[in-house]
Amino acid sequence: MADLERIKAEIVAYFRALGEAATLRHHFRHADEEGGLWYIEAVPDRGELIVIKQAELTSAGQLHRYSWEHLEDEHGGLTDQAIDPEEDPLEAIPAEEFQRVWTR
Repeated sequence: MADLERIKAEIVAYFRALGEAATLRHHFRHADEEGGLWYIEAVPDRGELIVIKQAELTSAGQLHRYSWEHLEDEHGGLTDQAIDPEEDPLEAIPAEEFQRVWTR
């Protein structure tokens, strides 16, 4: 059990450090098959875009937020996969749009 706690602490520390040190942030939106909208804040790290905040606004109007402060719950969790705006079906959005959803 101690190993799992150590691993989670390392993951939290990694995402927290990325978010606190980031000077360049990218924001995206993605519609899923169920009619939900995903809002993403990502930062560059070692040549990849790493998601540091992710919000899902379901078609029923529920909002689920994930970041280093809340990695996962029964609805989902912060992705551990780098994103590629050239390959992934993402729409770039202004930071203000992301913030409106994130702070809702």
